[in-house]
Amino acid sequence: MVQAREGRDIQGIPWEEIEINRESYRQTRLEQYKNHGNAQSEEVPENECKTTEKGHSYYEFRTNSILESTIFHYQLRNLVWATSKHDVYLMSNYSVLHRSSLTHIKSEVLNLSGHVAPSEEHYGSNMEGFSQIRVSTLAVKDNLLVAGGFNGELICKHLNRPGISYCTRTTRDDNAVTNAVEIYTTRSGAVHFLASNNDCEVRDFDMENYHLSDHWHLSWPPNHTSLSPDGSTLIVVGDDPDGILMDFRTGMKIATLRGHLDHSFASAWHPNGVTFATGNQDKTCRIWDSRKLSKSVDTLKGEIGAVRSIKYTSDGRFMAMAESADFVRIFDVESGYEKEQQIDFFGEVSGISFSPDTEALFIGVWDRTYGGLIEFRRRREYSYLDAL
Repeated sequence: MVQAREGRDIQGIPWEEIEINRESYRQTRLEQYKNHGNAQSEEVPENECKTTEKGHSYYEFRTNSILESTIFHYQLRNLVWATSKHDVYLMSNYSVLHRSSLTHIKSEVLNLSGHVAPSEEHYGSNMEGFSQIRVSTLAVKDNLLVAGGFNGELICKHLNRPGISYCTRTTRDDNAVTNAVEIYTTRSGAVHFLASNNDCEVRDFDMENYHLSDHWHLSWPPNHTSLSPDGSTLIVVGDDPDGILMDFRTGMKIATLRGHLDHSFASAWHPNGVTFATGNQDKTCRIWDSRKLSKSVDTLKGEIGAVRSIKYTSDGRFMAMAESADFVRIFDVESGYEKEQQIDFFGEVSGISFSPDTEALFIGVWDRTYGGLIEFRRRREYSYLDAL
C-alpha cells in the first residue's frame, strides 16, 4: 500500500529500468491488443454509451501476491472467489489454491493434475473419477467448491471435509466445456449449483442429495447464468447476441434481452433484484431494468476488450466490470453508474471477486512475468476497520 502511494507500480514493474515508460506502453497496448469476437460486427458507437466521470477511488490497493493465477480457456474468466475479506480461492495451473490475507500463506486445496476420485459414495457419482482435469470454470461459496472441466467434468468438494464429495460428467457431447458454475441456496436452505455447458444445457444440481434435479435445453450454448436474489428469475447469456430472462420455477422464457452485438460471457443481478447487468464481447456491459426489458437502460463501454466478468458488492453500492485484460472498473451504482474508479494493470484477467462483506476486492492477473493476485480494500473514513 505504501509503495502505491509513493507512485510505484502495483505489479512491481520497474519502468525506470526498461526502455519504454508506462504511458507509452499503455498506448501501444490499447492500439495492438486484439479483442476476440465471434460475430462479424462493428463496435458499439460511442454516442450510444454512457459518459462516465473517471478518477474516483472507492477501493485502495493493498498488496500484490506473486503467484500464478492462470486460465485454461481464453473466454472463461471466473477463476477467483473470495469467501471473506481474508480468504480467496483461485486456479493456478492444475491446482486450486487458497490464500490468506492475514497470514500471507497460500495452500493447495485441490490438485487436479493426476487422478481425482470421490472419497464419499453418492448415487450417480462417478466413483472411478477423472484424470488431469483442465479446469475451465470455478465457483466457491461458503464451504462448497465446484470446479468444472473442458470435458463436462464437475468436481465438488466441501471445504470443511477431507477429500472430494462428488464427481460427475454432465455430458458425453464432443463439445462439453463447462462454461460457468453458480452456487446458490434454495428458499428451504438446500445448497444447489447451476452448471452451464457447451452442449446447450443448463443443469441444476442438488448438493444435499447429490443429484441432478432439473435441466433446461437452449438453442445456443449458455456461457453464464445469474439467479435473482429471490430465486425466481434466471439470466442466461451465451453464444448468441441476445440473452434471455427465464422463470426459474417453470423454465419458461420471460423476455429476450436484445442490444448486444456478439456473444456474452458475464451477467449479474443487483442485490435489489430489479436491475441486472450483462457483459459481452462487443466490449460493453449493459444495465437492465426487469420492469422494462424492451431495451437496456445504460451501456457502459470497455477500454480494451470483451467484458468477461461482472460482480456487484453485496450492499449494491458498487459494480465491478472486468475486461479480458488490463482493466477492472468499479462503478458507483448510487450515482447511476456515472462515476467510476479505473484499475489499470497489465495482463489477462483470470477473475474478480468482492468479499461477501464488501471490504475486499481481489483481481487475478495472468502474465508470465508480472502475474499475481492483486488485493484492494474498500476506502473507509476510519482506518481501524482494516484491523477487524
